Amino acid sequence: MRVMPMVSPGAGGAAPRPAADAVRRATPADPYLGLDPGACAGVDEVGRGSLFGPVFAAAVQLPAEAHAPLAAAGLTDSKRLSARRRAALVPLIEAWASDYALGQASAAEIDRLGIRPATELAMLRALQRRPWRPRLVVVDGTLPLRPWSGPQCTLVAGDRHCLAIAAASVLAKQARDALITRLAQRYPGYGLERHAGYGTAAHRQALLALGLTPLHRRSFLGTLSATQLPVWNPPVATDQSR
Repeated sequence: MRVMPMVSPGAGGAAPRPAADAVRRATPADPYLGLDPGACAGVDEVGRGSLFGPVFAAAVQLPAEAHAPLAAAGLTDSKRLSARRRAALVPLIEAWASDYALGQASAAEIDRLGIRPATELAMLRALQRRPWRPRLVVVDGTLPLRPWSGPQCTLVAGDRHCLAIAAASVLAKQARDALITRLAQRYPGYGLERHAGYGTAAHRQALLALGLTPLHRRSFLGTLSATQLPVWNPPVATDQSR
């Protein structure tokens, strides 16, 4: 897959609005607005509400002939699938997709830009890492992808009604979960491998006890003030030769 250069959503992080006629509301009966599905890209994000780590996005194009086998395999919103089922779907999606790519925005970018512009940046990066421009971008939810200048539409509950969006949600979820699991080894004690960085009671208790890591989102702490939390100290390496 060709890797395209990353760009920000706009000067100073400000995302321009797409033209009013460039964004339409799709329906479950017609998620691609009558276009060839293979010419359209579904985009979705994961990790938007997490307290830790990046937000991920994926962009996926599925040819028309991919829809029936992927639907038969149980492809739907990643949140409705077990980790085992998602893992089984990833190679099927990658085999059937005519094109797919991932993008992410870091915790620092989330704190600097805000979560919506950072999520848009992750989506934009995924779209720009693909080798060609889709005729239509189908965005999950009600909010358009403001930095995208081409035709797009939104679809409420798109990850349940559009297989390209569902595929994007699965790829993004699996990629982010894998990263957070690896980061859990770097930052032990927070339980990241269990809650993927979301604000569970156990995670908040760990923050009070262990402090903020460099990958925690300061702007997401809410009642846990960043100025009141201790600073994370890396564990001291032990001599394994003894």
